Amino acid sequence: MELELQPLDLPSENKRLTVIAGPCSAESEEQVMTTAKQLAEKGCHIFRAGVWKPRTKPGGFEGHGEKALPWLQRVKEETGMQTCVEVATPEHVELALKYGIDIFWIGARTSANPFAMQAIADALKGVDIPVLVKNPVNPDLELWIGAMERLNQVGIKRLAAIHRGFSSYDKKIYRNLPMWQIPIELRRRIHNLPIFCDPSHIGGRRELIAPLCQQAMDLGFNGLVIESHCDPDNAWSDAKQQITPDVLDYILGLLVIRDETVTTEGITTLRKQIDELDNQLMDLVAKRMRVCREIGQYKKEHNMTVLQASRYNEILDKRGAQGSLCGIHPNCVKTIFEAIHEESVRQQIEIINKQ
Repeated sequence: MELELQPLDLPSENKRLTVIAGPCSAESEEQVMTTAKQLAEKGCHIFRAGVWKPRTKPGGFEGHGEKALPWLQRVKEETGMQTCVEVATPEHVELALKYGIDIFWIGARTSANPFAMQAIADALKGVDIPVLVKNPVNPDLELWIGAMERLNQVGIKRLAAIHRGFSSYDKKIYRNLPMWQIPIELRRRIHNLPIFCDPSHIGGRRELIAPLCQQAMDLGFNGLVIESHCDPDNAWSDAKQQITPDVLDYILGLLVIRDETVTTEGITTLRKQIDELDNQLMDLVAKRMRVCREIGQYKKEHNMTVLQASRYNEILDKRGAQGSLCGIHPNCVKTIFEAIHEESVRQQIEIINKQ
C-alpha cells in the first residue's frame, strides 16, 4: 500500500531523529513561555501543547481553547520554535490555522472515529500542513491507515503516524500497551511513512520514558513526541508522565541512534519483534495460570478432582488442529500444551491441598 507522501520538512536533531516536546496542557501563558524557553535552550525545535483537551471523564481540565493560541504565537515569535497542537473538530482546524500553528496532530479518540476524521479532512482540503495521526485507542491497524487515507485524499501529503500505545483494561507496566508489532506492520505496509513514538502516553510514568525512547530508536522510528513541563509535579493534567526539559535533554543525550544502512539492522528489528512477542506470550501464560488457579479454588470448594481427562483431551485436539491451520506442527503444539497443563495441574494441586 502506498500513500502519496512528501517529506515532512520538519527541523530535526539529526537526519534520524525529530523531537516534538512540550506540556500536556497549555495551562497559562507563563507556564507555556517558561517551558518553551527552557526547551529552546536545550536545542528543541518543535513545541507542542494541548489547547483542547478531551478528557475521559468530565470535570477535569479540558484546556483553554482559543485563549491559549496567542501564547503559542508568542512561543514562535520569541524562540523561533515551530508549534504543534491537537485538533479534533473543523472548528479547531480553522482556529489553529488562523493563529499560524505549524503542525497538527490527531488524537487517538479522533482517529478511531471515521466521521470525525472525514470532517477534519474536509476542513483541511487545500491546506499544506504536516499532520501527525495517533493510533486509535484500540489496536486496529486498518482504522489507523484509514484515518491517514482520508487526509491524503484531500491533499495532505506531509503525513506521519504517532504510536502512543493501545488501551487495555488489564493495566500492569504501561498506561497503554506498546504492541510494537502493529507499528512494525504499519511500516511494512507503508514503508515511506514516518513514524513517531509517544513514550509519555505509552508509559504513563516518567521513569519509563527513557527505555521506551531507546526501543523506538532501535526499531527505526523517525521521531519522538514527549511531554515536557517546567514543573511536572504540579501539572494540571497527566503529571506523572511529564518530565522537565533538563531530564528530556539528559534522555536524548543517552539515546543510541543506529545507522539504518548497516546490514544487520534487519535481524535486529526482527529480534526486537521476537522479544516483544515473547513478552506477550509470558503475559498470556500468566493470565491463563491465574484462571487455572481460580478453577482450582472452585474444584476445592466443590470436592472435585484436579485432573479432568476429557477436558484435557479436548484442549489437545482443538489446539493441535488450530496449530496445523497456523502452519505449526501438531507435535509442537502438543508439547507446548502438555507443559502448560502440567503446570496448571501443579498449581491446582497446591490450592486443593492448602490448609
